[in-house]
Amino acid sequence: MKIGVFGAGAWGTALAVSFAQTHRVVLWGRNADEMNEMSIRRENRRYLPEIKLPDSLELCPSFAETAADADLHLVVTPLAGLREATRRLRQLHPGVPLLWACKGLEKDSGKLPHEIVFEELGDDAPCGVLTGPSFAVEVARGLPTAITLASADTAFAEHWVSALHQPLLRIYANTDVVGAEIGGAVKNVIAIAAGVSDGMGFGLNARAALLTRGLAEISRLGVEIGGRQETFMGLAGMGDLILTCTGDLSRNRRVGLALAEGKSLAQILTDLGHVAEGVSTAHEVAVLARRSGVEMPICAAVDALLHDGVDARQVVEQLLSRDPKHE
Repeated sequence: MKIGVFGAGAWGTALAVSFAQTHRVVLWGRNADEMNEMSIRRENRRYLPEIKLPDSLELCPSFAETAADADLHLVVTPLAGLREATRRLRQLHPGVPLLWACKGLEKDSGKLPHEIVFEELGDDAPCGVLTGPSFAVEVARGLPTAITLASADTAFAEHWVSALHQPLLRIYANTDVVGAEIGGAVKNVIAIAAGVSDGMGFGLNARAALLTRGLAEISRLGVEIGGRQETFMGLAGMGDLILTCTGDLSRNRRVGLALAEGKSLAQILTDLGHVAEGVSTAHEVAVLARRSGVEMPICAAVDALLHDGVDARQVVEQLLSRDPKHE
């Protein structure tokens, strides 16, 4: 089976490396010079240094060639690139099954990834989302990982779980696309808050409280817009939240740690060198929460910290000064 993977960042490269063990995989990246260097060095020095790319993995600077004759298209760009990639795939090869591994809400529109895909392909497109607790470098190294493949079409989800599941990359089927995507999007916002808390030295008790109340916010919003409660207790909810809020490989957590040090957001993002989806997602989540009538004080505080010039200590004081309530 040929899989065309679109997006040669850390996660796209890691998935390509993993799936290349059992399938023909072609990896496309936007920067032709970087793709050429990867072909020569057999290493993605920018995003996954010191990970040797398998000889079987094909690297291609041509979007069209990567898409041609593929049995599956897998889009692993940042969310900002999902719409363009999906549109190009529709024009080149309509009807080919599609998976995406993008997390977040689209800037300005606030749309979830599946809503973007449906706008471009139609709501009957054979498609689904790949999400869950997964650091790219660990997947690329072949360390055990479990993730979720969610699709509204049960047969689609079960077929592609069977085709892609591996002993060390375990994939579980789910039919709750909304819940899986909300879990993947909002946990990045909570992870920024967790980084701030840890960076200010508030300790493990505070982190546990933050994760627990953060999960409550994720669940409230997800259920309100059509997700299922049980999804947030699984890999795409609790699992992804725990990993992103506690693991030092988390880019969003690192944003929070740097904010606690008093660094500017612009400097943080420059130093990071990767996309931290929680930065742009925070505002869209806050807007969606207000529109849906869902109380999300942690996400609102992160939005204020990132976009309204409120400093980290003020944000914490605001959260701590809230009136006590029933859990």
